[in-house]
Amino acid sequence: MVTRIMKQLMIVACLSTFFIYGNGVKAESNKPFQLNSEVALLIDQTSGDLVYEQFSTQKMYPASITKIITGIIAIEQGNLDDIVTISKEATEVIGTRVYLLEDEEVTLKKLVQGLLINSGNDAGTAIAEHFDGSEEAFAKRMNEFVTEEIGTVNTNFTNPHGLFDEEHYTTALDMARITQYAMKNETFREIVSTKELEWLGEGWETTIYNHHRLLWDYEGTTGVKNGFVSQSGYTLVTSAERDNQEFIAVTLKAPNAKMAYQDTMKLLNYGFENYHTKMLPEDKRFQGEDGEELFLEKDLYFTQLLDESVDYEVNQRNQLEIKGQEDRTIKRVDLKTVDVEPVQTKAEIDLEAAESKGILGRMFDFLVQLFSFK
Repeated sequence: MVTRIMKQLMIVACLSTFFIYGNGVKAESNKPFQLNSEVALLIDQTSGDLVYEQFSTQKMYPASITKIITGIIAIEQGNLDDIVTISKEATEVIGTRVYLLEDEEVTLKKLVQGLLINSGNDAGTAIAEHFDGSEEAFAKRMNEFVTEEIGTVNTNFTNPHGLFDEEHYTTALDMARITQYAMKNETFREIVSTKELEWLGEGWETTIYNHHRLLWDYEGTTGVKNGFVSQSGYTLVTSAERDNQEFIAVTLKAPNAKMAYQDTMKLLNYGFENYHTKMLPEDKRFQGEDGEELFLEKDLYFTQLLDESVDYEVNQRNQLEIKGQEDRTIKRVDLKTVDVEPVQTKAEIDLEAAESKGILGRMFDFLVQLFSFK
């Protein structure tokens, strides 16, 4: 329990640093465009750097974009070949469905497809019951996962599908982090990028079409999910890739679906037209203020403006600061010291050996020397 609390505190501290030091491009007060969505965010999928934000830490109701976390949990923690028997409760869930029937047997993979492609609320409930017996128990799993594995700081889920509940909320920043995590999974990426799928169920035989319209309407879109309930407005999470550059856009509480898509395209265009991802290799060496050699623990990705020159500085805390134009801090990361084994003298080695023997060992040495004295 203590370890879990410490981990959560470390995550909060790291995300606080994100905002204090501008881990990513600093959001300017003079916005480059106007959005109709109440909340918006754009991050670089590879580096995680913030490119644009508008009230990104404000608590909001997510609606069906909740299904992103339900889907990735099912993929990572379950066996997609498992056969799930559908309960009466799952068939009675309101909203968008894939029309599952009571006692119908469906693979877990098919449920995830119905969840993410056709936004099936009944599929979400069936997944939750398969894992934990109820939506409430599965919601606990969801909250533990996003907090401990992903590092969300202001998210709480009460169900697997996103139907409205006062205590079911998140932020644009948390949803971007959840999506960034999920999109690293190839199975998840494949499902959310599927435009259409033949659905052969006992109660419904049809071709289902992905509810995310930008898969057809915006070049490079790779997923992921849309949502709507009256309390949340129109919510949308989108990933798009062009020329090995990938961004994740989140828009929350748009007045209508058309505006959610328009806002998202503005965000993505802004990213592709103005930024690119750079990488520093892990073997890159830097010199600290005292001359000590320092290095990166792993490859470091960061996002900078096109044609922007950057400087690398090491501060007094042995942190690498990547500086952009107008001395803007793009990223700040801890550096590691190069460990060098000290060379011991014979006296130091003898002293270590003596100390390691303890009292009995030293008494034995004394007796040996005493009786061997000539």
